[in-house]
Amino acid sequence: MNVLEFMKNPDLCGGSFTGDSWQAWEAVLSGAFALPMDDDTLEKFKALAGDREPPAERVRELWVIAGRRSAKSHVASAIAVYLATVGVELENLTERLSIGERGVIAVIANTKEQAGVAFGYMRGLFEYSPALSSMVTRYTTDSIELNNRVTIRVTAASYRTVRSATLLAVLFDEAAFFRSESTALPDEELYRAAVPGLATTGGLLIGISSPYAKRGLMYRKFQKHYGKNDDVLFVKGGTKDFNPTLDKSVIDRDLEQDPEAAAAEWLGEFRSDIASFIDRELISELMRSKPVELPFDRSKTYVGFADPAGGGKDTYTLAIGHREPDGSVVVDVLRGMKGQPAEITAVYAELLKEYKVRLIHSDGYAGSWPADEFKKHGITLVKSDEFRTGLYQFALPVLNTGRVELPPSQTLLNEFANLERRIRPSGQMVIDHPKGLHDDHANAVAGLIYVASKKRQPTSSVRIAF
Repeated sequence: MNVLEFMKNPDLCGGSFTGDSWQAWEAVLSGAFALPMDDDTLEKFKALAGDREPPAERVRELWVIAGRRSAKSHVASAIAVYLATVGVELENLTERLSIGERGVIAVIANTKEQAGVAFGYMRGLFEYSPALSSMVTRYTTDSIELNNRVTIRVTAASYRTVRSATLLAVLFDEAAFFRSESTALPDEELYRAAVPGLATTGGLLIGISSPYAKRGLMYRKFQKHYGKNDDVLFVKGGTKDFNPTLDKSVIDRDLEQDPEAAAAEWLGEFRSDIASFIDRELISELMRSKPVELPFDRSKTYVGFADPAGGGKDTYTLAIGHREPDGSVVVDVLRGMKGQPAEITAVYAELLKEYKVRLIHSDGYAGSWPADEFKKHGITLVKSDEFRTGLYQFALPVLNTGRVELPPSQTLLNEFANLERRIRPSGQMVIDHPKGLHDDHANAVAGLIYVASKKRQPTSSVRIAF
C-alpha cells in the first residue's frame, strides 16, 4: 500500500483526502514517492515543482510551500502516520535498528500549540481506525508508541529533540516560521541535527509551510532545489492550487488591504517587505570576550537606558555605559530581570548609584510608573524622544562601523539577530522582533547607544556622591 492508497482508504483515513482539494497534494506525493502519474497529475506536478521532471525514486527531502488553509498540518500528520505504520515496513526501515532500539518519526512544529494540533490529528487517525489503533501500545502527552518498534514524537522546534534519536523520518510543520530566543537560526540548527539522525536509516525529511521572508532554511531550499531535477523535491503553490474550493473573494479582499502579507498568506510567495535588520556575525564580533560587566571607573561618565516591563513575559532591562574620547560607545553593564517591577527598580537604582548615574532614559513606550518608581530612589527617568524603530535606526550605522563594545551575552546576540525590518502597507518602516519573541536587551542597548552618542559628555548624566 503506497501513501496515496493509504490516505484515500476510508477505513484508515476516513475519506478525508479525496475530491478537488486533494489533487495538488496527490501530485506532490506522487512525485515525492515516485508513484505513477496520469497526464492531469503530471501537469499539476510540473506546475507546482517549477517544471522539473518527476523523480525516478523516492526523494531524500520534500519541501512544500503552500498558502493558508491548504490542510498542511492535516496532510503532514497523515504522512507521519503512514510512514510510522506502512511506510517503515515497505522500506524495511526498522530492520536497520539495533536490538532493543526504537526508531522515531519526529514531527516538529513551530510552537507547542501547533505541536498539539498535529498530535491531535495523528491520534485521531489512530483512534478512528481499528487497524491502526491495534498497533498502539501507549499514548503519552507528546508521543504515540507502536508495536513495530516505532515512536511518533511531536515537539515544538528545538534541535535538542532530534539530536539523540534514531530517526526514521522528520517532518517540519510551518518550517518558515521556526523562531527561538535561544538561537537566531533554529531552522538551520534543526536541519543540521536531523540529517545525521536520518543517515543511518535513509529516512525521509519533509518540510511543509506557508512562506515568510526571503531568508532561512525554507528560502535557501527554494533557491537551491525549486525546478531542479535532483533528489530533493521543492514544490510551491498558493491556497487556490491546494484548495480550489476556497472562496476567491476572501483572498482578493486581503490582497487589496495588504498585498505583501496576503501574497505570502494566500499566493505562496515569499515576502519582500521583511528583511533581517543586522548581521549576526557583526554583533558577535563587537562582543568582548570578558568580563560580562565592567567595573566602575572614576575617569568615565556613565549613562543609563532602561526598557521597563510591567511584569508578565517581558524582561525588565537596564544598560549602563559610557562614551570613549574617540566617540565609540562601551556597554559596561546589561541586566535583565523578571518579577515585580517595583522590586526590580529598587535593584537597578542601587546599581545606577554604583556608577554615579542619577539621570537615565527609557523606552518611549513606557508609562509614567517607571519614572515614579525611580524617583523614590533618587533617580530621574526621562522618556526617550525616539521609539523602538528610531533607536534601532540610529544604532545601526554606529554598530556597522564597529564603534560599539558589547558585553558577551547570547541573549543579546540572538535578539539583535532576530530583529526584522518590515515595510507596512502605508510605506512606513518598522524594526521589531518577530511575533512570539522579545527584544528587551537589544532595545536597552540601542537606547544606550542613542543616548551616549547624542548627548555631549558630561551632561548626558549627572555625577553625584551617594
